[in-house]
Amino acid sequence: MSLELMAPIMFGSLILFLLIGYPVAFALAAVGLFFSWVGIHFELLRPELLQALPRQVFDIMRNDTLLAIPFFTFMGLVLERSGMAEAMLETIGQLFGRVRGGIAYAVIFVGALLAATTGVVAASVISMGLISLPIMLRYGYDQKIATGVIAASGTLAQIIPPSLVLIVLADQLGTSVGDMYAAALLPGLGLCLMYAMFIFGVTMVKPQWAPALPEEARTLRGGALFARVLLVMVPPLLLIFLVLGTIFLGIATPTEGGAMGAVGAIILALINRKLDMGLLKQAMDSTLKLTTFVVFILIGARVFRIAFLGVDGDKWVEHLMTSLPGGETGFLIAVNVLVFFLAFFLDFFEIAFILVPLLAPVAQNLGIDLVWFGVILAVNMQTSFMHPPFGFALFFLRSVAPKEVSSGNIYKGAIPYVLLQIVMIGLVIAFPQLTTALRDKEVVVDESKAEMVLEQLSTENESYGDASGAGDESAATMQSLTGEGGDASAATGSAADESDAALKALTGQ
Repeated sequence: MSLELMAPIMFGSLILFLLIGYPVAFALAAVGLFFSWVGIHFELLRPELLQALPRQVFDIMRNDTLLAIPFFTFMGLVLERSGMAEAMLETIGQLFGRVRGGIAYAVIFVGALLAATTGVVAASVISMGLISLPIMLRYGYDQKIATGVIAASGTLAQIIPPSLVLIVLADQLGTSVGDMYAAALLPGLGLCLMYAMFIFGVTMVKPQWAPALPEEARTLRGGALFARVLLVMVPPLLLIFLVLGTIFLGIATPTEGGAMGAVGAIILALINRKLDMGLLKQAMDSTLKLTTFVVFILIGARVFRIAFLGVDGDKWVEHLMTSLPGGETGFLIAVNVLVFFLAFFLDFFEIAFILVPLLAPVAQNLGIDLVWFGVILAVNMQTSFMHPPFGFALFFLRSVAPKEVSSGNIYKGAIPYVLLQIVMIGLVIAFPQLTTALRDKEVVVDESKAEMVLEQLSTENESYGDASGAGDESAATMQSLTGEGGDASAATGSAADESDAALKALTGQ
């Protein structure tokens, strides 16, 4: 077997294992180990290659950025079980009740708030499906409109921070989670606006599909409604600022924000008198399962990556992608088409851990901003939750929908929102400013301090003759002057760089 053939055969074998239904973590590890043995047997790979594996696994264990996953998962599960979603849906439904499509607008609005507080798609879809779907059907909403808006609004947790998808993508792309959050906020809010515009269009063309609430159903009015809105909306908005505001302002890292969010969720559950040992046990069990799932996939992905780099798989992927016509634009279109179709069969964790590490170096070589690239992929992978008939959001909704709601109507209701998500992918590609507007910072330097620093550095250069050391100190000092600083992901990134350097030395990259 030649080295040139091993990379495509290895990648094809992995896809075959996944399509058969073999667990993704074990499929990755099995394919990686098998092809490592084949390569060593035919003397195509060095036996020392697998010695990089312990270091790679250890890098996963000490990656502080990944701590945000259990924190945000725990926060979302506690909030979902504390009745916050039910209170918000009921209150916002009363607020928009007199408007045609009012409950649908309430679902979109609450879906965005749940996305910004929970970050868990299953929690959002199941909560809104249980609470709002029976009400919408009772007051004459069309099944396709009702189910589609619930499923689509629930998937906003994929793109609106603190999304687990963005954490995973930031880790795989080697970027800051804070930058990824800031870049994804406007596209996420843009999707909310597009969903609302679609509901408005439906009410103009088919008003009977999304009627207003009848007079007798609007039980809250005037001051009572205003007080109820304040009471229900202020706590989650404070929690959103605690989690996202501190991250965007640079006060806290995403991991610290997640920890504060978890504590805030417990406090809100305590205020709502829903906190008990049963709730905590369920939330901790689910968090442990999801975190273990992610770590096992990561370990399997590292095993696969070692063997794939050894057989020059990265060069094969780079040649495949850079030979596409259209340069950067052609690459982005091809990648998005590939991810869109893979999302029919694979969930976002599998795509992020398998495909993204292969595509990131190519994107970087083409001069593509990796944060922008990550947001494009995040919006694209959001469609994986809505694809009929395999979308997980559709499965979640089917599990809680009344029997009279047919699966066919759930699938038909999802199609317009999949198309809207595709439109948003095109907008993010065409207008990168959507991802840079909230993360571009104006660097301000005090000129007098800068001159003093330069004089000091030139003196040290003459004394020690170590230009490289002075350069390092200069970079650190300039960071202090400009207020620029790294976060937890930067520290973990340096550790990962050491491990990657050792791996590249073994593979001859």
